[in-house]
Amino acid sequence: MIKKAEELGKQLLLPIDTTIAADFPNPIDGPIDVEVVDVDSIPADMEGLDIGTKTQELFADAVKNAKTVVWNGPMGVFENPTLAAGTIAVAKALAETDATTIIGGGDSAAAVIQLGFADKMSHISTGGGASLEYLEGKTLPGIAVIADK
Repeated sequence: MIKKAEELGKQLLLPIDTTIAADFPNPIDGPIDVEVVDVDSIPADMEGLDIGTKTQELFADAVKNAKTVVWNGPMGVFENPTLAAGTIAVAKALAETDATTIIGGGDSAAAVIQLGFADKMSHISTGGGASLEYLEGKTLPGIAVIADK
């Protein structure tokens, strides 16, 4: 994927740091001890549960000059206040851009709605993976059936 993006002259942004914890929070919104490390420094006994602060800045900066942003999937476990920072940073950046913002997927839709950014987005849909496949040019079964009638 990275090589293909380079060949097409496109920039593919991937996380450079991550927020880690020993376990997934239980309950999901319960307190949790976290630490931020570079993505290549995640200890084997830890889990990445959100993007880190450097990645939040990287992603937020990238959307400032974007014309269109398609977002599918929260940045982390946004249901937990400690692990919501990445999702909040990206949603806030999208809310402040002039780009066309397409939010796809149930969790992404829930995040922007719960965080109060829904009215700043161009389009919100629960169709995450299906939307991406459609944009990729694949035929969706539900659309194909309609076209056959």
